[in-house]
Amino acid sequence: MPWLRRRFIAGFFVTVPLFITVAAFIWLFRIVDGLTGPIYQELLGRSVPGLGIATTAAGVLLVGVLATNVIGKRFLQRGEGYLLRVPVFRTIYAPVKQLVVAFSPDNEFGFKRVVMLEDRQGFALGFLTKEFTVDRGAGPEPLVAVYVPTNHLYLGDIVICERAKATFPDITVEEGIRIFLTGGMALPLRVRGTRGDEQPSEFRV
Repeated sequence: MPWLRRRFIAGFFVTVPLFITVAAFIWLFRIVDGLTGPIYQELLGRSVPGLGIATTAAGVLLVGVLATNVIGKRFLQRGEGYLLRVPVFRTIYAPVKQLVVAFSPDNEFGFKRVVMLEDRQGFALGFLTKEFTVDRGAGPEPLVAVYVPTNHLYLGDIVICERAKATFPDITVEEGIRIFLTGGMALPLRVRGTRGDEQPSEFRV
C-alpha cells in the first residue's frame, strides 16, 4: 500500500497539470474556432475544425498591421474613442485593456522589468512600470514606480523609491509572472541582478 500510494500521488501531480493544460487549450480552441466556424459551416455545408482558428488569427494579424500603421492607428484610436463613450462598454473594456497591454513588451506603459526592493521584512518582488525624476531643490532625482502584486497580478501596491535602491534581477517579465502565479516556487536558485546605480550583485534563494 505505501508503494501504491507514493506512485499514485506522483502520478497525480504529473497528470493533473497536464490534464488542466490540455483541457484549457481545448476550451480555448472551441471558443476561438466557434467565432467564425458556423459561418464556414453554412457556406461549405460541413464543419471544418481549425478553419475558425485560422480566420481569427488572420483577423488578429490584420488588426496588428493596422495598429502599426500611422493611418490605421489613427483609425483604430478614433474608433476606440467612440466605443469608450458607451458607459457599460467603457467600464469593462478600459480595465481589461490596461491589464492585457501591461504584459506587452512593446507597450511603454506596461511591465518593463522585474524589480527587487529591500524593506524591513526582506525583499519584495515587483514590476517596473515607470521611470521619472523629481526635483526637490537639489537637482533631479531619478525615481522608479514599482508595481508589487499581492494576491493577484491585478491587485497590488505601487511603491515609489529612488532608482539607486532598486535591484533589477536577470528575470524576464514572463518569468516574474510565473513566480507570482506559483507563489514563489518558480524562483531560480541563483539570481544575478544589477542595482539602480549599475553595480552588479548576486543573490542566492
